[in-house]
Amino acid sequence: MTVEIAIVLTFVAGAVFLFATEKLPVDLTSIIVMVGLVVAGIITPEEGISGFSHPATVTVAAMFVLSAGLYRTGAVNFIGAKLVHIGRKNVWLAVVSLMVTAGTFSAFINDTAVVAILLPVVLGLAQELRVSPGKLLMPLSFSALFGGTCTLIGTSNNILVSSLAVKHGEPAFGMFEFTPFGIVIAVAGTLYMLVIGIRLIRTEPWEDDQRNLFGIGDYLTEIVIKDGASFVGTSLADSALLSDLDIRGVHVYRNGVPLADEPDRIVLQYGDHLKVRCNLDTFRKLQQRPGIMLRHERDGGERAGDTVLVEAVIAPDSTLDGRTLRQARFRSRYGITALAVRHRRLVKHENLEDMSLQAGDVLLFDMERHHLDQMREDRTFVLVSEVEFPTFRRRRLLTAVAIIAFVVISAGTGLLPILMSAIIGCVLMVLSRCLTLEEAYDAVQWKVIILLGGVLSLGKAMESSGAALLLARFLVDVVGPFGPRAVVSGFFLMTSLLTGLMSNNATAALLTPIAIATAGSLGVDARPFLMAVTYAASAAFMTPVGYQTNTLIYSLGHYRYADFLRVGAPLTILFWLLATILIPWFWPF
Repeated sequence: MTVEIAIVLTFVAGAVFLFATEKLPVDLTSIIVMVGLVVAGIITPEEGISGFSHPATVTVAAMFVLSAGLYRTGAVNFIGAKLVHIGRKNVWLAVVSLMVTAGTFSAFINDTAVVAILLPVVLGLAQELRVSPGKLLMPLSFSALFGGTCTLIGTSNNILVSSLAVKHGEPAFGMFEFTPFGIVIAVAGTLYMLVIGIRLIRTEPWEDDQRNLFGIGDYLTEIVIKDGASFVGTSLADSALLSDLDIRGVHVYRNGVPLADEPDRIVLQYGDHLKVRCNLDTFRKLQQRPGIMLRHERDGGERAGDTVLVEAVIAPDSTLDGRTLRQARFRSRYGITALAVRHRRLVKHENLEDMSLQAGDVLLFDMERHHLDQMREDRTFVLVSEVEFPTFRRRRLLTAVAIIAFVVISAGTGLLPILMSAIIGCVLMVLSRCLTLEEAYDAVQWKVIILLGGVLSLGKAMESSGAALLLARFLVDVVGPFGPRAVVSGFFLMTSLLTGLMSNNATAALLTPIAIATAGSLGVDARPFLMAVTYAASAAFMTPVGYQTNTLIYSLGHYRYADFLRVGAPLTILFWLLATILIPWFWPF
């Protein structure tokens, strides 16, 4: 082992550790790795920044814009609502319709966008069917991953591995080269979820979830008694607040001092502060209750306009991930205050400004209706409890669908490279006014782009230093005696396990050079190994942080970490066995 290889492997180990533990943001980690490799002299500065102009990076950015075009015209909402409508008859039809809808859309546009758009529909559907949202959200997320494996543009992993293969002299992947085995995965995964998976999802009874509209749980708020309230002078136990509304855990404060008396001995007075625990429906009723004001309301307690309660999920790759509301200057930025935060299965009510937030956390806001548009435009959140849908450019719906069809057909037939067809599609989306130029810029998830641009330098360093070849020979020595099929099996298993710990894109960029070098050492075609890496990079079922769609549903579905392992581990094993048997059949050595 040379000094260069030792340095590169040290960077690899450090990157894997930081990606897995998320002690630093993944995009920052990738940039640190890139800078470190340049400073160490492993790669040149030009090679270090070449990842930002890499075809995979540019194509992925273009796909974000194309997905936004479909969203802005309402294509996903319109078609999704129609297809999901049949699921209102029973839970099984709901699961099937959701999985077919999400899987179909995810084959052609960003899977995270598909899940984000369908979240309000799914939560409303769970309410109608009187089932826990958790029964529907995990099938939704997993089916989006199934669909992403069916086409070249289905997920960034596919585009990334294809582009890296071309850089190493391998032929590019075709638009529908993934489709045959992708359909096998989609069908097998759907059947697994229907027969086994949905039964393994442990959820709270529907009655518990029904305590609020979207299953977020109880909230704590503070009521101030106004002068002239009808219950001033009555005991707390006999007041209409307790008898008419579902309020629990009442604590009364007078002049800032808590009253320790029993409820039947506390006589309510003007100016008393009551900290109460209630569900979301009761909170809405409190807003309309005469004689009180809620502490969070502005302008002396008078509502400054038409207000609405909104629940929003902190999006994956959000700027709030790992920060507090105070650090993000949230109140001054939006002019609204968070009432509560659901972090995984726990509801937080106090000291929210200083609470460190994570992607997937759910926040409850009470805001004036005109703030909704600002919240929708901000990629920091995914709104899941809107009282109304945003205004779409429905007149351009068919135009957006036609542009996506052009991108797919032109790339699928070889008329244009996927990079050019995607860029042309972006230009057409703006020229046809499906998107404004500002919306196109905002649609790009720059955190993903920075991650790709930085992590590609690590793959380059592994190739140029010989580290990829060294690791490939090690794999061949260990698994090679069992034949190339065993090596394919090993790559699939290794990739799926790493994807559960760190970024799927980083895993694909790290293992692709090793897969190509391994094929060279064995003297066989690299295609089966590359396909194993590509499919496995989307098999992120065992953790809530392995893929963005899982992160989105984590808190909303009231899941535990173990829930993903319980449902996802058998599914991963199923796909591993299918890949071991069928990948060499679809792509012979």
